[in-house]
Amino acid sequence: MNTKATNTEQITRLRPECITCTCEKYLVKYPADAPEEDKIAYMQRVLSLMAQAPKSDAIPVIVRDIDRVRMEMFGEADDYGEIKRHFNEVMLQKEEDFRRQIAEAEDPLKMALQLSMTGNYIDFGAMKHVDEEALGELLGRAGEQKVDEATYDRLRQDLEQAEKLVFFTDNCGEVLLDKLLLQEIGRQYPHISIAAVVRGKEALNDATREDALQVGLDQAAYVADNGNDVAGTWLPELSDEAASLMEEADVMIAKGQANFETLRHCGKNIYYLFLCKCHIFSDMFQTEPFSGMLVHERDARNC
Repeated sequence: MNTKATNTEQITRLRPECITCTCEKYLVKYPADAPEEDKIAYMQRVLSLMAQAPKSDAIPVIVRDIDRVRMEMFGEADDYGEIKRHFNEVMLQKEEDFRRQIAEAEDPLKMALQLSMTGNYIDFGAMKHVDEEALGELLGRAGEQKVDEATYDRLRQDLEQAEKLVFFTDNCGEVLLDKLLLQEIGRQYPHISIAAVVRGKEALNDATREDALQVGLDQAAYVADNGNDVAGTWLPELSDEAASLMEEADVMIAKGQANFETLRHCGKNIYYLFLCKCHIFSDMFQTEPFSGMLVHERDARNC
């Protein structure tokens, strides 16, 4: 299968609710002191991007293009560097507690999965505000996150038989929990070669190679980047190395809503792992906000 061609199929990824949400966030995202004519020109270009986007485009791709317009017109874009380093450090300080939580669990792999899933809360793209106290409370109750048993059993069976696993990361901070999950997979399935794919360039507060090294992800997996600045894994722009890793993988795990949006319908053996952080996802899966999800690509096609 040609990985880079897969995402060009005419699949409807755009949703009316996502278009509305993106417009609300970005139509007025310009400097307050910008001249009126520049504000109008910016808003027109944003609306044009939305109007001309093919239905097969995922919202993270359009957001990336809007950010490029902002940079071109105003010379500024959101800088999450300090935020990313902060949340990586916050999670690093709790690493030993997380390790004990996993080691003492009746099912350590499921506990590692639940922690990684819950850490997906650290998302400045989907969330207006990431509250550290709320994050701590969610992580404290991570073991209560429901995991679909049939999907979990299938994942275990795939891991038992797999030779190569590729893990697509999502945000800063939670990448520390991804490391612990991958280390637990490596402990239980030592025959598996594990690779982790991060963003190739800055995209919101998504994890890049710098974040991966800060939290020691390279201790759990071979780290590659996807070669682009889309918040997700956009196959038409995937780096050759990431595309090769994906082609050779027996099983993949993709973290976060953006990876779900960009990879869904690709037909690969992918398990999506994320927290429902907006009503669109909660409605899609008929669950409460901030519920964790483990969904296989086969089942995701109908969402």
